[in-house]
Amino acid sequence: MNKKISISLAITIAIIAMTVTFSVTMVLAGQRFNNTVSSVKEKENMYSKLAEIDKYVRDNAYYEINDDTLNDTIASGYMLGTGDRAAVYYTANAYAELQDIADGKLMGIGVDVVKDASGAARIIRVYDDSPAAEAGLEKGGYITAIDGTDVKGLTRDNVTSRLRGETGTTVTVTYLSPASEEQEITLTRSRYTIPCVEYELLADNSGYVKISAFNNNTASQLDYAIHQLTSSGATGLIFDVRNTSGGSLDAAVASISLLCGEGDVVSALYKDGSTEVLGTSNADEVDLPMTVLVNSGSSYCAELFASSIREFGKGKIVGVTTAGKGTIQADPYQLDDGSAVVITVAKMLTAKGESFDGVGVAPDVESTLTSEQEQNFYDLTPDSDPQVARCQEVLAQTLGSDSTDEEGDASDQDVNTTENAENTEEGSDSASSEG
Repeated sequence: MNKKISISLAITIAIIAMTVTFSVTMVLAGQRFNNTVSSVKEKENMYSKLAEIDKYVRDNAYYEINDDTLNDTIASGYMLGTGDRAAVYYTANAYAELQDIADGKLMGIGVDVVKDASGAARIIRVYDDSPAAEAGLEKGGYITAIDGTDVKGLTRDNVTSRLRGETGTTVTVTYLSPASEEQEITLTRSRYTIPCVEYELLADNSGYVKISAFNNNTASQLDYAIHQLTSSGATGLIFDVRNTSGGSLDAAVASISLLCGEGDVVSALYKDGSTEVLGTSNADEVDLPMTVLVNSGSSYCAELFASSIREFGKGKIVGVTTAGKGTIQADPYQLDDGSAVVITVAKMLTAKGESFDGVGVAPDVESTLTSEQEQNFYDLTPDSDPQVARCQEVLAQTLGSDSTDEEGDASDQDVNTTENAENTEEGSDSASSEG
């Protein structure tokens, strides 16, 4: 009898469980169906609106429509409409150029320019082995027209875009030399390499390192620069990341790992509140005092680099508060036609779990340029740059502090010889922590 009751009870429980499972499944399926229907209706409304606009324009527009331009603009507008300030759409040509930038290579004539007060495009750099270098274009000269178009009506980005192009194509520039000699020069675009790390040993034995980009070549070039400077007797390092923006997060982590000790470098904070470590530093580090020079144009990887140097206890930040671009974008998603889109997927967190997004990285030592110095920023050299000089002062103070600590430890050992071993150990720890 008991056996029959047990079997009946088990069957009843099984039926109830099946009923509950079926009910839950139906509810979830219903919700999924409703969400899907809602999503489909929203998409139908969006596409119907776009089709309605397209029909009206094509039936009535005076101007001919370039479908490639139209499609690129629609895609760009979609990304803008997401509200993601870092979202971007790349045309097929722009994405190919982006890949060349990541590899440290570009196709163009080989100059960097800025727009000055006159509206002309002033050349601030000519790259070695580039068409511009071979044609004799010089730093300090001007490009006043490109293919007959006066550059006064163009933005800096427009100028740069017109100078770039496919290998083998030509561009004609009106060039005004530093000696005010004007000539028209036709240049054939080609690939050229952009060094992303430049360095020199300053008079006080400070090693000055300018990092202009964080790309696939940065870590190896930085490693070489540090080796050369230390071999030449550098007593401290100044890393200049002013106006360095964007870049590869992996490249930044690899660069930081060359300088800092072991630990997490950067993490991602996702929409659901979860976090993930994206990059770590190994145990190797450079045992020299450091400073990082920043300004309001220092953004993203440059900000992570600066904050890491400080958070790992390697050195101080000098300059002014940075741009505050602390979100993480997914790798470009390439579309079927060769174009690509990039969207934000997380917020960036530093080694200490802090975010600089929207607020920037504040310096430990504030140093600004006068308005005249700002205007002539690209004329400054490491020897004439007051912000670099401030970094040198900070390094000198650090080295002086280390020297004072060592002298103090030695004095203590002379006074109290019975604690000689203990004092020596403490002095060693102190020097290590401040170095």
